[in-house]
Amino acid sequence: MPDFPVTALRSVEISTPDLAGSVDFYTRVWGLTVAAEVDDKVFLSATGDDFHVLELKAGDKAELRKTTFRAASADALAALLARCRDAGCTVMRELGPADAPSGGQRFVVREPQGAVLEFVHGDLRKPAKTVENQVLRLAHVNINSSEIEALSSFYQDVLGFQLTDRSKMMAFLRCNDDHHAVVLAEAPVNGLNHIAFLMPDLESVMRGSGRVVDHGYPIGWGVGRHGPGDNVFAYFVDPTGVVVEYTAEVLQVDDTYRVKGPDEWVWPPGRTDHWGIAAPKSEVCKKAQVSVGFAGA
Repeated sequence: MPDFPVTALRSVEISTPDLAGSVDFYTRVWGLTVAAEVDDKVFLSATGDDFHVLELKAGDKAELRKTTFRAASADALAALLARCRDAGCTVMRELGPADAPSGGQRFVVREPQGAVLEFVHGDLRKPAKTVENQVLRLAHVNINSSEIEALSSFYQDVLGFQLTDRSKMMAFLRCNDDHHAVVLAEAPVNGLNHIAFLMPDLESVMRGSGRVVDHGYPIGWGVGRHGPGDNVFAYFVDPTGVVVEYTAEVLQVDDTYRVKGPDEWVWPPGRTDHWGIAAPKSEVCKKAQVSVGFAGA
């Protein structure tokens, strides 16, 4: 495996106009658990070894506040800060102790297109468990970009990610053996497209989706199997308008994987995934995928 300076997508932070309602959705419906509460922020964990995978903070509206990645080492963390600074990122917090209950060392920057990125090393971990029908960890974050090639270059040249596939509308980027940890979607505005949570297997995606539907939240797209990444998917819209995805069976790749281009990721008319049985994406889901911006941008 390449010597990636970033080794994993750890967590995301979103703001919500209804903190109690969002906590209820992500615990009772989505299946996460409360790891800690600090002031007006709630940290939610999955069953894997990350202390938390989601931070919820009270705010006026739903926004992506931060995406957090884990660095390979203390030296890699320091080098990433220098490279981000040289690339024109705004340094929001210099390298130092993290203020989250997960601890460790961290720095925070805003990249040129407006997203806030945090990089951590030495953060608290917990024993991992695989629990059927429950989220294991984050799978990927999908970011809307009005200048997708520039942002793709930033992730590759500055953060050390590798491009795995490029469809007509999206760039898929990896920092470990998962086919992608970050997906960039071509869009008229910059912001959050969706957050994907990894389930243990296909059966868990199906049963987890059934649980969410039972609580009154319809599937926005799916269940299906994506092209790039070959992962199973089911999309939902949370109570504040954030699109979230259950996924499983993400393709594992190494340096022998051949990057495919837009001409190779083409579906027959009327089909949007490998299986061809998913209903078209709902209008509510489509609208939500371009409605959540970056906090402070």
